[in-house]
Amino acid sequence: MEEAREVRTTCPYCGVGCGVLAEVAADGPTTVRGDPDHPANLGKLCSKGAALGETLGLEGRVLLPEIGGRRASWDEALDLVADKFSRAIAEHGPDSVAFYVSGQLLTEDYYVANKLMKGFIGSGNIDTNSRLCMASSVAGHRRAFGEDIVPGVYEDFERADLIVLTGSNTAWCHPVLYQRMLAARRERGTRIVVIDPRRTATADECDLHLALDPGTDVLLFNGLLAHLAQAGKTDTGFIRDHTSGFDAAASLAGADAPSIARVAKGCGLAVADVQAFYDLFAETERTVTVYSQGVNQSAHGTDKVNAIINCHLATGRIGRPGMGPFSVTGQPNAMGGREVGGLANQLAAHMDFADEANVDRVSRFWKAPSVARRGGLKAVDMFQAVADGRIRALWVIGTNPAVSMPDASRVRAALSKCDFVVVSDVTRTDTTRHADVLLPAAAWGEKDGTVTNSERRLSRQRSFLPPPGEARADWRIICDVAARMGFGDAFAYQAPADIFREHAALSAFENSGERLFDLGGMADLSDTDYAAFASRHWPASVRGEQQMRLFGDGRFPTPDGRARFVPVRQEATAFTVDADYPLALNTGRLRDQWHTMTRTGTVPRLMASAPEPAVDIHPADAAAHRLKDGDLAHLSTRFGFVRARVRVSEAQRRGQAFLPMHWSGHFAAKSAAGLLSSPITDPHSGQPELKHVPAMIVREDIGWAGVLITRRDLRPTGFVHWSRHAVEGGWVYELTGTEPPDQGILLARKLLGVQRRDQLLEYTDRRGLAYRAAAIDDGGAMAEALLVAAPDQLPARDWLVSLLAARQPLSATDRHALLSGRSPVPMPAIGRVVCACFHVGANQLASAVAAGCDSLEAIGSSLRAGTNCGSCRSEIRAIIDARHVQAAE
Repeated sequence: MEEAREVRTTCPYCGVGCGVLAEVAADGPTTVRGDPDHPANLGKLCSKGAALGETLGLEGRVLLPEIGGRRASWDEALDLVADKFSRAIAEHGPDSVAFYVSGQLLTEDYYVANKLMKGFIGSGNIDTNSRLCMASSVAGHRRAFGEDIVPGVYEDFERADLIVLTGSNTAWCHPVLYQRMLAARRERGTRIVVIDPRRTATADECDLHLALDPGTDVLLFNGLLAHLAQAGKTDTGFIRDHTSGFDAAASLAGADAPSIARVAKGCGLAVADVQAFYDLFAETERTVTVYSQGVNQSAHGTDKVNAIINCHLATGRIGRPGMGPFSVTGQPNAMGGREVGGLANQLAAHMDFADEANVDRVSRFWKAPSVARRGGLKAVDMFQAVADGRIRALWVIGTNPAVSMPDASRVRAALSKCDFVVVSDVTRTDTTRHADVLLPAAAWGEKDGTVTNSERRLSRQRSFLPPPGEARADWRIICDVAARMGFGDAFAYQAPADIFREHAALSAFENSGERLFDLGGMADLSDTDYAAFASRHWPASVRGEQQMRLFGDGRFPTPDGRARFVPVRQEATAFTVDADYPLALNTGRLRDQWHTMTRTGTVPRLMASAPEPAVDIHPADAAAHRLKDGDLAHLSTRFGFVRARVRVSEAQRRGQAFLPMHWSGHFAAKSAAGLLSSPITDPHSGQPELKHVPAMIVREDIGWAGVLITRRDLRPTGFVHWSRHAVEGGWVYELTGTEPPDQGILLARKLLGVQRRDQLLEYTDRRGLAYRAAAIDDGGAMAEALLVAAPDQLPARDWLVSLLAARQPLSATDRHALLSGRSPVPMPAIGRVVCACFHVGANQLASAVAAGCDSLEAIGSSLRAGTNCGSCRSEIRAIIDARHVQAAE
């Protein structure tokens, strides 16, 4: 038996880049905790990171290569991939093939994928799902700074006097960073302004919330720039010595936003709130503006980024402690992918195609005379090219575009039509259904390499588990295909360290400081030093300087060394609401979920707070559309439709709705936000407008509802709507239809497993409108239960779910009570889970408040809720406040 060991690694979720300690016990189980020595998180983890140990099972894993759904050997699968890509290139040219990759890849994986496509296949057709989240920030950085640079570091959040959070629900999407901000607020009085159409958990703990109309960010920040100029609050010395283009940007901003009153009207805000924000920004030198998907995911996202940066350049608030624009990334290695050139319009190592010298430089370094000479197709255009036959062979690596891409029905149709589709992934997804070849990839805990977080900090992901089955590392798979295509000498790496050294050397190649991205000081890193690599920021040049913040000296990587103001003007969203589509639909993340739920969706405690897809709408909109909380809604846009439960919420503004992005066909019948999203893209970045699409909502007339509680992993068919969520010991399936209850019973009964008659307990009421069944296994434990009734007539299921988890023989009393769904002894329900870290429910919190816990601190002391990542604090506060209001009445 192996000895227990603890391995330092990095979380595979968001771009915070939290350090994780994975403890592998001698008998196999793995537990995780935050690394107290990692500078990004100092031991903290969010609910998702804290549950990583619960995601390491093999259920649903792809373990063997497959060709056309049948098992194949690695040699057969790799030979076929190489042959199909080589044939397509020979017959139709290098632009007839493409890679679509992921911010989940490690830098070493990304590097070899980019090198193969751009260097040796000779096409720019490699793009990444980072196109959907960070491309507008990349484009904005390049326009302003000359290079894709995030100038600040996390420490700036603790040294700022004002933090502006725009288009970022930081409390849920980057909770560890948000807790650092709240700590600064408590300790040094840092003010927080939230700019977001929704009243999110982030907005619940701020000093000022600007709930602006969707898409009006440029107007708001143009107004700020004009206000700074008119009030004499600009840094004229910095503008004169270190920037260009201020007069043009300020002139256009003044014309676009001539007064605070005009800005307030255009943004749907109160004049007093806009004035308060402008005054606060003008008077607070130490200001950090944090922005994320609410800014980026827009048809004008790049202009929004530059409108923000313009305000920081105008005040000289950049590159110094506690100040600067700060783009927080959504994926663990979106930054690393940008560094290697993983976006189609990039070349490699922060070099682009615009300068022929860059192309020549990379060609010589790689010894690749056929290197691509121009950028390739960006994500939306790439899948259009798949649809119209220009791309004949496509390799999807570590991502699920059949769910996450906008206008997803079109993307699925394109995948179905494509001559040859390869998918490398760790689990089966909606995308793997379209794979001609399916390759089993190593997952987190099995992979070894580096990632870069939002503050330019490189960290190691280290393996602590062997790859299961025949799974292989992505870099190894790509290199094996490259070798079979005749490029073996250029891909003869023996380990990730070999790739990292080459990546570092390329960043320094013929780079005398023109490009700030420089890892030259690590180009000769030994295998031992790579294994022990401690996290650090870049640049890390051979000259040895260590820079945390960048641009503090006023020098920028542009031809003249100056930052560039970019004149921008307010533009409308790609589509506007009208009588046919009267609601502005927004999409985004939930607190406890990640992407398309391939990892988090299998963890019961992460599914407990939001177990089924739901659309949030304002009470007035619910009334106008004859909807009530819990109804099933049919939500449609000009691109498609989905179904989801209605959640009536005051957090939504009138005329707006919110649908989470996560649900795929593995967790619900038809609830993927991508089916509704607009494919219209930003002209500079190619990023689609995922944050706004006009929608119509109507109530589905439901005839029956059912719930199946089972150990089995099913994909129901024939139902108007179904969704499922993981529970201890199995799954709970929510079923519903428009048929009368008796027909619903017939449909639902087909889902029951085959049982001996003496193992099945059944009950049907006299009118045939309600049905209940429970199956008992050979050991006397409940194996599954099915309940069907008219809408709103289903009994509680908490006790039945607990029996599924227990897997214990049932007593005679329990058997008699099974079909009622009620425990024979009182069993208090914890209610909807509010704190996923410690599995604390709303009923438990309400009871604690009623017993006298009247503060967040008291709740934390009693139940621990809110004391880990803190992302549930706003919900806990709402429960406390509701009790106070009730007491006052």
